[in-house]
Amino acid sequence: MDMHVSEPRVVVGVDGSPSSYTALRWAVRYAALVGGVVDAVAVWELQGLYGWSAPAVDTDVDEDETRRRMRKELDDVLGADAAGSVRTHVVHGNPADVLLRAAENAEVLVVGRRGRGGFARALLGSVSQNVAHHASCPVVIVRSDEE
Repeated sequence: MDMHVSEPRVVVGVDGSPSSYTALRWAVRYAALVGGVVDAVAVWELQGLYGWSAPAVDTDVDEDETRRRMRKELDDVLGADAAGSVRTHVVHGNPADVLLRAAENAEVLVVGRRGRGGFARALLGSVSQNVAHHASCPVVIVRSDEE
């Protein structure tokens, strides 16, 4: 009998919005309660560039910049010590699709109520709405203190 039980994974989408920072703090607190680990996922897309030829886009620079910004934001939001315990993932693609894949076999998926895109009046962002309907694990949608 396999006695090895892996730590519960808490996946959180981070996009630089106040709502995602609140979701990140919630995910870290929850992971501490259940003895889990936090996987923070930032997704980058090449919006509006589909008409450009591929050589005109330096995807390495975009990914490196996203990774650098994410690390700084985690330090700012959580403090360097807590941020150091969060596993970071920078993935290119559609945000909802990436988060759904990342959340497979997770304890919970945590997202902000409204991200960087969309209309401010929307009560629930398209990404949070999409993952709430399609995730294979429980989804927690956190709103920011500013909402």
